[in-house]
Amino acid sequence: MNLSIKHWPEQERPRERLLSQGAQSLSDAELLAIFLRSGSRQHSAVELARILIQHFGGLNPIFDASLEELSQFNGIADTKYAQLMAVKELGRRYLNNYFHQQRLCLDTSTLVLDYLRYELQGEKQEVFAVLCLDAELRKLHFKKLFFGSQHSCSVSINQTLRYVLQQQACQIVIAHNHPYGIAQPSHEDIYLTQQLKQACQLLEIQLLDHFIISPENHFSFSEQQLLKPVRIKQSDLDKA
Repeated sequence: MNLSIKHWPEQERPRERLLSQGAQSLSDAELLAIFLRSGSRQHSAVELARILIQHFGGLNPIFDASLEELSQFNGIADTKYAQLMAVKELGRRYLNNYFHQQRLCLDTSTLVLDYLRYELQGEKQEVFAVLCLDAELRKLHFKKLFFGSQHSCSVSINQTLRYVLQQQACQIVIAHNHPYGIAQPSHEDIYLTQQLKQACQLLEIQLLDHFIISPENHFSFSEQQLLKPVRIKQSDLDKA
């Protein structure tokens, strides 16, 4: 029989660690265990959380699972399923309200990446998007400009610059997704970025970064030094 969490040393209990060290210090299983509150006769809440994550392959598939799928596990029934869906919806509403606030400040690469992931999540085709920023790195506007196939997307530099000028942006971040591939640039991606960077320089617009986003990871042209000689200052997107 497994030892209940309440019998664990206090410094090892997920809830106590969250309060003393912060939520970021906990693993996915420990966070899920706090939500579950209790496990089953066979498993503690942490063990049940680990079993769920291993079975579904991560947190997202758990939140997307049906009641029928989750109720196969001892310790998961209607009440916990309803709570899980409520937590999922609360998270969605929080992100929606946060990322759509007026003059959202995106002054670190981490914030920019989080925002772009939010906007591009769920896209099943390649999408090219532009994030327009003011001099203080506050969001002016964001738009998905071009839509392609699952593996490619045609982009017009002239239309991109026309949109940026309409928004009166002095700094921009461009991004596109690889919905079914890895986050690595093609030769075409590199060429397009260099061409757009040169065009932006002529208009005194700074291209801060080009992110490629896949379901598993991301690629930053700035981090990989592919935007030289245009540099992002430490006080701007490289704070994180």
